[in-house]
Formats: sequence, structure tokens, C-alpha cells
Amino acid sequence: MNIPAVKVSESVGRETVSTVATQFGIKSDLAAGPALALGASEGTLLEMTGAYAGILNGGSSVTPYGLVDLRLLGETEPLMGTGGGINERVIQEDAARQLVYMMEKVISEGTGQRAQFGGRQLAGKTGTTSANKDAWFVGFSADYVAGVWMGYDDNTPLTGVTGGGLPAEIWRETMSRVHEGMPLNELPMLAPAPPSNFT
Repeated sequence: MNIPAVKVSESVGRETVSTVATQFGIKSDLAAGPALALGASEGTLLEMTGAYAGILNGGSSVTPYGLVDLRLLGETEPLMGTGGGINERVIQEDAARQLVYMMEKVISEGTGQRAQFGGRQLAGKTGTTSANKDAWFVGFSADYVAGVWMGYDDNTPLTGVTGGGLPAEIWRETMSRVHEGMPLNELPMLAPAPPSNFT
């Protein structure tokens, strides 16, 4: 999966990839070079969850918000405020639906299978950083987006933890409770057309 991601990033241009990420709410510094396509950047869980909400929302960015202002002790600027919602279109709706399709495959057939629950269509992405210092899972149903990060503040490596393991399981346990009694709404997916030279 890494080689196609790098090829697409190089084809459309790293500047375009960086611009789209920024428009989806990624404010952290982005990696330079081909590593940009591999998730080598240090985005926050809140930024990633907001970006995934934009993909689910048909390609329009979403600013995450809370029911109350959330501030770190001693800070005046809220980490997450009560204002937020849907913003400008970042990518075409069909492109967003194709991303949802590919991310659904991560859970139904790939590294995120431990996130599955209740026969519900789900989409997401696992992540494990170099030297296992961070492991995360960010995913969504047709109704909710959530993310789980695991790691130590001092960057001590995790032992035996990958994004498709414990983070995906925590995500599943949380989201299955959130969805209790809810209808099985379908994800807004569109299978990408195979290349014209595909045989």
C-alpha cells in the first residue's frame, strides 16, 4: 500500500497533498519528501479525527467541537471550543466517497478488522509509528467519527501494540456502545473505477 500512496502523492504533487491536508484541518507540520504520503507527519488525534469527519462529510472540512470549551490547565486558548461545524469543500464528493470505500476495506479486509462490530459498515485507518512509539486507530460509521491514540508522553516504545490491535479494539468497544439501538446506516461509498488499461 505504501508504493501506490507515494506514486499518487508524487503524481499530483506534494504541494497539493499538503494543501488538501491543511484545508482538512491538519495544522501540524507536514513531512517533506515522499514520506508525506506515508503518514510520517506528526498530526494530533483531534486533527486526524476532524479530517476523517471531512471525508465522511463528502469532502467538506469539519471543525471538531465540544459541548463545553476544553482547556489545558493554565492555558487561555481552548484546545477545543464549542464553535465548529461544516466548512468549505476541500475535495470533490466522488473523491471523498472513493476514499470512504478504500477505508471501509481497511476494516472489512485489512489491518483494522478488530474494529468491526454489529454488521455495521465502518471505515478507518490504523497507524503505528516507527519504533512503535505511537499506535492509533481513527474510524467512522455513517453517523460518528472517533479516534484512539496510545503512546507514552516520553516516547517510550510500546510493546506488542499496533494500531490494528488494542487501539482498534478500544475504538470498537466505544463505538459499539455509542451505536446501541441505532439503525444500520450505510456509508457514502463509491468504488473507484479500474484503470482503463487494467486487465
